[in-house]
Amino acid sequence: MTQQDGGKGYAKAAGAAAPQTIVTDEAGLEAAMTTLPDGAPAYVARPEGRRGLPVILIGQEIFGLHEHIRDIARRFAKLGYFAVAPDYLIRYGDPMAAPDIDAIRAIVAKVPDAETMAIFDAALAHAGANGGDVSRAAVTGFCWGGRIAWLYAAHNPKLKACAPWYGRLDGPHTAQQPRWPIDIAGDLRVPTLGLYGGADPSIPLDLVAAMRAKLSAAGAPAEIVVYDDAPHAFYADYRESYRDAAAVDAWGRMLAFLRARGVG
Repeated sequence: MTQQDGGKGYAKAAGAAAPQTIVTDEAGLEAAMTTLPDGAPAYVARPEGRRGLPVILIGQEIFGLHEHIRDIARRFAKLGYFAVAPDYLIRYGDPMAAPDIDAIRAIVAKVPDAETMAIFDAALAHAGANGGDVSRAAVTGFCWGGRIAWLYAAHNPKLKACAPWYGRLDGPHTAQQPRWPIDIAGDLRVPTLGLYGGADPSIPLDLVAAMRAKLSAAGAPAEIVVYDDAPHAFYADYRESYRDAAAVDAWGRMLAFLRARGVG
């Protein structure tokens, strides 16, 4: 990977890319947009000419399937993964073109969780039909995608691992989004590593403590690691929220977690 300034391909509401933005090239990879069996678009990155690859499903931020998420897919592909980042928001509006965060939240609020779970099922099926080993599959996600990662792990107990990054644990219960991670803690059977920032006002530490308590009471195979001084989106290298020490440690911790569970 290289680091360079840039901004092409990032969501308008996210602002200009920061100087430390990481850019991962496509050398040695097959990386492109595709259409999943259910018609949803997805970005796929995988090593060229290889099959039997471990699968990583990636949940996008509320900013959509923009360049940061695509770059993360390429990072995984460079490590030998079949990475699939399905776009589960675009049917309800384009977060990349939205003028501000309120407009994006209005899009996200319309998206039914049940539909999102089906899109991730389709993403996993696509990987299995194109060289991925679905018996070695995991899910990760960032921001809203972190929430989705928790929910998909409860939805698909055959996954080997789940790694949500600063995904909201609780929020408004609506017809489209009736459950949150804290509601599914008792249903979780997939080994899970949550990666959270201690200086994230959108996910207060008392809520993290409540989630940990529910997971423990249920005997769920889950751990939440909190980086004390890290804000929300501390892994988002294209934003000012990026914290290098926490990001590097969390990425390495996640990869070790995945490999220990046979995904890698």
